[in-house]
Amino acid sequence: MVYQGSEFYEDPKIFAEYWKRRVRKESANAVLEGPVFTELVGDVRGLRVLDLGCGDASCGVELLARGAASYVGVDGSAKMVEKARELLRESGLYQEEAPAGRIEVVHQDIRNLEFAPGQFDLVVSRLALHYLEDLAAVLHRVRELLAPGGRLVFSVEHPAILSCSASLEESARRGSWIVDDYFLSGPRQQPWLGGEVVKYHRTIEEYFALVQAAGFTVESLRESKPVRERFDSEGEYLRRARIPLFLFLAGRK
Repeated sequence: MVYQGSEFYEDPKIFAEYWKRRVRKESANAVLEGPVFTELVGDVRGLRVLDLGCGDASCGVELLARGAASYVGVDGSAKMVEKARELLRESGLYQEEAPAGRIEVVHQDIRNLEFAPGQFDLVVSRLALHYLEDLAAVLHRVRELLAPGGRLVFSVEHPAILSCSASLEESARRGSWIVDDYFLSGPRQQPWLGGEVVKYHRTIEEYFALVQAAGFTVESLRESKPVRERFDSEGEYLRRARIPLFLFLAGRK
């Protein structure tokens, strides 16, 4: 079966495999994506945050611990929403008696965001927007939800990786990468975590243009260049230095 977007994580076997990979010490999320994302987000003290495709809300726990005034996580997967609420409760942050709207996790499709205009100071999204066919519409909606001067920071799977899955079909642990059909934007059916999921390939140029067209001033564009000190294994560091896994963009309203 081929899944679309958040429904992918409703499969119990896929969900279990996802968590098994996420807890690895040298997971790509921990050593490559997370550090760059944190750097781009910067100081969050006093900010009202919206997290699109929040997953387990680990990002929310971090942002609240760093002083964010409020956090709303949105995810289309019921399993992820349950996990997010569980993690926030375990952190001591998510409490039923907390002021309404200060900390929430909402089961909602991020293509249909139901919030008031100007409600947030920062919108973040980590590795979720490449599941969207109509990214332009979501970016325009995000701009409406941001207060004047508000920021958008997001990460996606790097186009060099997403362009072609032939090398992934050969082995889950790739030693080489095939980049093909790079300028042919559109859906890519990929084997992932024991299942098949549809992601949408766009070039770096297209991501940049979409953010600008939505009315944002692009402040930063980054890739996931590895930092040696974050790796225990020299071999793993050298493997990650061969090709970028993630693309990051930050823009201001």
